[in-house]
Amino acid sequence: MKRLFVISLGVLFLASCNSDPKGYTLKGTITGEPENGTQIFLKTTDSVNQLVDVDTTVIENGLFSFNGNQVEPKMYYVFVDKVRGNVPVIVENGTIEVEFQRDSIGQAKLKGTEQNEIFMGFLEESRKLSERARSMQNDMRMAAQQQDTATVTALREEFIEFQEDAKNFNIDFVKNNPNAFISVLVIGNLLATKAVPVDEVKAMFEGLSPEMKATEPGKKIAEQLENLKSTEVGAIAPDFSAPTPTGDVLALSDVTSNAKLTLVDFWAAWCRPCRAENPNIVSVYKKYHEKGFDVLGVSLDNKEEHWKNAIESDGLVWNHISNLQRFQDPIARLYNINAIPAAFLLDENGVIVARDLRGPALEQKVAEILGKS
Repeated sequence: MKRLFVISLGVLFLASCNSDPKGYTLKGTITGEPENGTQIFLKTTDSVNQLVDVDTTVIENGLFSFNGNQVEPKMYYVFVDKVRGNVPVIVENGTIEVEFQRDSIGQAKLKGTEQNEIFMGFLEESRKLSERARSMQNDMRMAAQQQDTATVTALREEFIEFQEDAKNFNIDFVKNNPNAFISVLVIGNLLATKAVPVDEVKAMFEGLSPEMKATEPGKKIAEQLENLKSTEVGAIAPDFSAPTPTGDVLALSDVTSNAKLTLVDFWAAWCRPCRAENPNIVSVYKKYHEKGFDVLGVSLDNKEEHWKNAIESDGLVWNHISNLQRFQDPIARLYNINAIPAAFLLDENGVIVARDLRGPALEQKVAEILGKS
């Protein structure tokens, strides 16, 4: 089943802009008889999208509050101790109100500041889409258990139509809300998931207000779009360098200068699809290395031992480099890598001739080019 394209209500929200010097007050109301003294946590995400604590308070008579100053508004999350789920809220200077039932935290309501009012509208529609998806998935599971192949087939077709509806909802929301911070995040998700063509993402980004383009996620999208130009087929691949497993520094140009064809392979020891593709790359390497084919592995691991063990275990005898920074690796950012495996095939001049070739397609392309040389 194809992955559902609906922005998760608990991930990927980063930053916006508002600089009201009065600061913010986040007022919370919880129904469902929560116990006095229950801890409430305010969290956000760091540079690698990991949750970090910002503040803590407790419930008193169903109420809680947080205060502070947010120079640039940012997406935060409210957690209740021993309760599953969280409430995403855009923390920006002003008074923000959040209300939810203890046992249905996922249905929280937001109001107060402009961005949270807009965000609430987005959440309401996203929740409807999520419920529709859950219903179809349950129906498909039941049909599969009953071996009702006709119903399974019909539901799969319906789910494909649903995915299109979900994608169009996000696209239309962005176009209709150029001043919304959530629109910036939607564009970032569309770009990362490659759900729509890059040209369409560029058009949506250009339609945003200057204020939204100037937010931190807006700047990141602008950087990614610029990087995409330099990593399209036909462009000269940007050079880079990083440490090898032995601690030396190796540059891409060091490898391409001695090869007729070079595969720049972004992978990691923890990436199962990458490890599954490795035997195919090994096979192509062994068959065409003497004819001028080479590989440079760029690992997005963060643990040196795991990286080195995977190289040895999978028999990857070509050159390898890594900054051990996962997706924060500067090379990954330069090449706009949001998911792996990812690969770029370069000719002897460093020009990108193909991208993301896997399985038989890789050997076919290598044979085609080296057969002409």
